[in-house]
Parts: sequence; C-alpha cells; structure tokens
Amino acid sequence: MAVAAGSCSSSFVIENRELGCNGASLRRFNGLRPVENLQIASAVRKATPRILRIKAMAASTVAAPQREKDPKKRVVITGMGVVSVFGNDIDTFYNKLLEGESGIHPIDRFDASTFSVRFGGQIHGFSSQGYIDGKNDRRLDDCWRYCLVAGKRALEDANLGPEVLDKMDKSRIGVLVGTGMGGLTAFSNGIEALIQKGYKKITPFFIPYSITNMGSALLAIDTGFMGPNYSISTACATANYCFYAAANHIRRGEAEIMVVGGTEAAILPTGVGGFIACRALSQRNDEPQRASRPWDKNRDGFVMGEGSGVLIMESLERATKRGANIIAEYLGGSITCDAHHMTDPRSDGLGVSSCIKLSLEDAGVSPEEVNYVNAHATSTLAGDLAEVNAIKKVFKNTSEMKMNGTKSMIGHCLGAAGGMEAIATIKAITTGWLHPTINQDDLEPEVTIDTVPNVKKKHEVNVAISNSFGFGGHNSVVVFAPFSP
Repeated sequence: MAVAAGSCSSSFVIENRELGCNGASLRRFNGLRPVENLQIASAVRKATPRILRIKAMAASTVAAPQREKDPKKRVVITGMGVVSVFGNDIDTFYNKLLEGESGIHPIDRFDASTFSVRFGGQIHGFSSQGYIDGKNDRRLDDCWRYCLVAGKRALEDANLGPEVLDKMDKSRIGVLVGTGMGGLTAFSNGIEALIQKGYKKITPFFIPYSITNMGSALLAIDTGFMGPNYSISTACATANYCFYAAANHIRRGEAEIMVVGGTEAAILPTGVGGFIACRALSQRNDEPQRASRPWDKNRDGFVMGEGSGVLIMESLERATKRGANIIAEYLGGSITCDAHHMTDPRSDGLGVSSCIKLSLEDAGVSPEEVNYVNAHATSTLAGDLAEVNAIKKVFKNTSEMKMNGTKSMIGHCLGAAGGMEAIATIKAITTGWLHPTINQDDLEPEVTIDTVPNVKKKHEVNVAISNSFGFGGHNSVVVFAPFSP
C-alpha cells in the first residue's frame, strides 16, 4: 500500500501510541533526514516493524479532547519554592517580574575583567539559614544549596512541614530535581586541585558534589522521602522534563507527591567561558540590563542566569484528603527531539510544533483553549523565531493569545529555567497579571503574537503552556490551568 506523506487516510502507530494527521512528518519518528517527495511506503520498508507500522483507517470527525477525571491521576500543584536573583520569596519574585525589573548586573563572583562577557543574572546575598546546617552549607556546591532551599520552601508552601510529613507514608513521596550542568564549582575545583597539587589533594566530596543526581538525593536524605528519586539532565529543557516524568509517576500510582524542578549555578569561569566559546552569549557589557531582549531585532545572544524553581506536584486524591491548598493544575506535557544539531534548532520548527501538539493531546486540551504561552525565548537569533514559527503552526488564531519571555529579566537559568518559568506561569494564572517582556524596542515583524512588551498586562488565563528547549535538540512543553474541582 503506497500512501502519500501527509494523507489523512492513515495514522502512525509508534510503540502502540497513535498519532493522527497533525502535520508532523514521518521522518520525525524514524530519524530520517528531509527527503524530497518522501513517501510513507518507502519509509515503512526501511523501518523496524516492531516500532512503526501503518494502520488504515477511515477519515472521521476528531472528537473533542477529554481531560483526566480520575482524582488519583489528576495532578495538582500545592506548593512552590524559588531561589532567584530577586530572592527566595515567591511573591517578591513575581512582583519584581511584574514591575519589569532587570536582575542582570556585572559579575563579581570572580574576576571577569578579561572575559568578553562580564555580566549575568548572578544571585547576591543568598542565605540558606534555617534550611541547611552550617557545616554542610560550607561544603555544598551552590547548585545543591539552591536546590535544598527551593525544595524545602516549596514543601513549606504546601504545608508539608516535618510535623505533617512524619505522619505520612514517605515511600509514596519522591524527588525529581534536575540540572543541566551539575555541581560545576565542585567539578572545577577538583580539576584545579588535580592539576596544581595532584590527585591526593582532591577532596572526597569532588565526585558526590559534582554529579547531577545529588540535588534529589540530598533532599531525600534530609526529608526521608523514599519514593522515586533521580535527576534528569537535558540542558535547558531539564525542569520541564522533570515535571513531565514526575506527573507520570503520580498518574501510574508510583507516588502520591513529587518534589520537582530544576537547579543551576554555572556563573563561574568555566560556565561563562564555555558559553562564550559556544558564541551563545550577548556581549552588551555596556548595558547589561538591556542585553536580554527576546524577539527584538537587535538581540545578540542570551544572558546567563542561575537559581532554582521547585513545585510540589500531588495527586488530587491525596491533596483533597489532606486538605491542601491547590494552587493550579498540571494538565499534561510532552517531550520530543529535533534530531538535527547540537545547538541550533530546526528552522522548520517541526520538533517544537510536534511537542506542543503532543502536550495538548496529553492534557486533553484543544489549541483554541490556550491563551497564554510562557515562551523559551532566550534572545538568540535563530531560537526566538523558530519557536514563534512553531507556535503559529499549532495555534492558527493568536489574536487573543499572550506570550512573554521571563528570561528578559532574570536571564537564562539553564537547567533551572523551566522550574522558574513554571512558577511565573502559575502566578500568571493565580494573579491574572502577565509580566512584561522587557527590552522590546524593535520587534521582529514575524512576531505577530502579543509579547506583553515592556509593561505588565491584565489577562485571565484559561490554559497556559510553558516551553523549554535544550542543546541537543531536546524539546519540552508543559500545560497548566486554573484548578477546577
């Protein structure tokens, strides 16, 4: 049977999951490069039958999407914790965003005077008092300090303090906090000791405090949580990958509560120098607060940031039983890969548009219901427009849609970005106010969606998506909405 690519008389079945005719090419699923006049029949002959087959079906009217109704499988947000350039308080963090305040300043953590980039979203005056004991606080990499404080503050926000947790089954509570870079300070210090003094001078904490899983592990050690525990590292898409995985643990009944998010602390010589070498950073040293400018014609790269954003995700059944304050609902998510380039996005946006479509399918949401996008929007030349083009492919009418870029104020927090932007998304839902995208002076003409330029806007969010994409072509989209019993 030969069927032309894009025909709606067939559907693709990938590992027993059906995907209808949503405009995604077959090559997305089998890793093929673009080929002119690609026909499904020839692709199927090359594919492994166990993974890919074609199932004939008659054209039918697409049914309205159905949201999850089982309280054991519905996933709600009951707590949030943040460590940011604006401090560790959720309301302060969001109010600073609403004010359009930039948290970008010259770097003073190390001597950056010889670097071609000398600014970033560096956290100043961070305190872990009350959350980490003094001895461990002195030893820990900042990546893990941020994680522990954000995680414990999220638990407090969810009314899951020690006195409550001690009465709960901790084997039903898991932790999934990822990082793109891991304990980069610990790693850099270990390499420096090796080169300058020899292997005998390497601290025994070198490996434990460098590896990417340690944030989740340390949170579990401090709280006694014995449920699913690991980390995910997919560069700047990390936190969204964690949300997606954690929600699925809850939906499968493997956990009732998950402490989830991302953490990062890479503003140090190795981190900044490495991204300079990638030619990814803005070089506006003379005006750092105006350097991060998503979608602006004069953008010249992203600005490094740091911090941590953590959510408490919980089954509706468990949250209801314990009388938790439900902040918002996680409806679904998706992850895909561009399979294209180590750092550049696909120009056609196929990986991103497919990811958005699949996230809506998982959430039981139609494109018409979505009226807010917290965009990845890093302020890079290729990435910003690729994302917008993908969004416009999925959402045919964007006249009522708003889209903003949190990174314009806090920089790109790498593995923590999705966590911090999920918090911004949820605060938009609960407050009815969208923070601005600052430094919007000369918008790219292709950007026809309202980017909330420079000044906050009142907007009642119906359904929101939050996008995060990472080096390696990792795409992730998560869907949030106001909670309705």
